[in-house]
Amino acid sequence: MSAAPRSRPGLAAVLWSVAGLAAAAAGLGLWASLFHRPLPEALASLQGTERVAVTTSPWGVFQPRTGKPRIGLVLYPASRVDWRSYAPAALAMARQGILVVVVPMPFNIAALDPDRAKDVVKSFKGIRLWAIAGHAEGGAIAARFAARNPSLVRALVLWAARPAAGDNLSASRLAVLSVSASRDGIVTPLVVRGSAWLLPAATRWVTIEGGNHAQFGSYGAQWRDGAPLISREQQQEKAVRATVEMLKALPM
Repeated sequence: MSAAPRSRPGLAAVLWSVAGLAAAAAGLGLWASLFHRPLPEALASLQGTERVAVTTSPWGVFQPRTGKPRIGLVLYPASRVDWRSYAPAALAMARQGILVVVVPMPFNIAALDPDRAKDVVKSFKGIRLWAIAGHAEGGAIAARFAARNPSLVRALVLWAARPAAGDNLSASRLAVLSVSASRDGIVTPLVVRGSAWLLPAATRWVTIEGGNHAQFGSYGAQWRDGAPLISREQQQEKAVRATVEMLKALPM
């Protein structure tokens, strides 16, 4: 008795499969295109200055033109934010003698490549102290990197961010700075302070009065965010000052 022939998918089924794949690809493309883009002043900062040289590939590198920086800072952008939006803040920190590297992420999502800072640290010689920073989700992923790579970084800077519960740094020897903004409607100061049990007891806490979530970067407004009472420039100046003061106070 001969075996029954295997049925083959009909033309309609094949067409539906192709259509489904096409729709999924189109949806992924649309999703990937929906992110916060840098404001004109952020793009202007990529030109550098007489004091700071800027390169944009493979990372955004902001390097003092004179002297040899001893401190390096890797910055992870917030979720769905173009890395170039942090150019003004990075430029301001580099003016203070710090090497700053802003790391682009796949689809602008830091969680898709949490270990990208490793390549940065390996690529620059002469840096005696490495720190990692991040804004919002970028800060959470920076905290994860710090928790899993304690030999690579000595400091963690969180801008409107908190570690995930699985990344407990309370027993770490890391120097930690956590900066929040009083008008932040996305990662509120209350949420930020609620992460204290995940961070070292010596963590320094700074609240920027009148600041909001989006003004840590230069990319425009965000839904659900609070209305700021200070300018973007003022907020970033305060965040930069707190960050630089903390890093420069660390022993080499």
